[in-house]
Amino acid sequence: MAGNPMIRMMRVSKTFDRTIHAVKDLDLEVAEGEVVVIVGPSGSGKSTVLRCINLLEIPTSGTVEVDGFTLTDAATDLDHVRAEVGMVFQQFNLFPHLTVMENITLAQRKVRNRSKEEATSVAMSQLDRVGIPDKADAFPRQLSGGQQQRVAIARSLAMEPKVMLFDEPTSALDPEMVKEVLDVMLELAAEGMTMVVVTHEMGFARAAADRLIFIDEGQIVEIGAPDDVFNDPRSDRTRAFFAKILH
Repeated sequence: MAGNPMIRMMRVSKTFDRTIHAVKDLDLEVAEGEVVVIVGPSGSGKSTVLRCINLLEIPTSGTVEVDGFTLTDAATDLDHVRAEVGMVFQQFNLFPHLTVMENITLAQRKVRNRSKEEATSVAMSQLDRVGIPDKADAFPRQLSGGQQQRVAIARSLAMEPKVMLFDEPTSALDPEMVKEVLDVMLELAAEGMTMVVVTHEMGFARAAADRLIFIDEGQIVEIGAPDDVFNDPRSDRTRAFFAKILH
């Protein structure tokens, strides 16, 4: 891997209700500027791995580091580190009573302490980046699903994060809206953003991923270059998974 490790997970486990082992002793490093795509069946622990990176889920055991900060250390200022990690969810999580501009400037002003003028300037540049500068004064209900997700991406990018996490960002979208969101993500990957993406979009994985990870039952079953994992998987579980979803 080129670059320094931006994310390091060491022996991370997450258990729910003491019986459900969502993640088991997982080790993962993501280099600065690397795009890692995580795939696997439903319930395999993909989203839990992602949420452990910024401690939306607190690991039951193990260590998580982001940009040299140990998030699992009680002494770490979590809010400071989380400000460097953007996250885009399946649902867009926009504030329905705020305009697009207000949605994008709120965290900038509260967390980054930017003036209204600076936050507005950054927001407009990010709306232009995701292709919807004309929607600044619209409310979320006036936008399509694809447009709302692009606003959610712009909101994260406006914080100038060092890492972007995507948790199945197209799964709630109608098929015709998927491409417009994936195109934005492809541009981010091309620009060198460090990204970890949980997705079912195998075309995106082929086009953008530096490494593809197949997870099942909370463990990394296979990891490698996308073409290698797609075309010559070493594990029977990986082969069985792709046999079901690739036609």
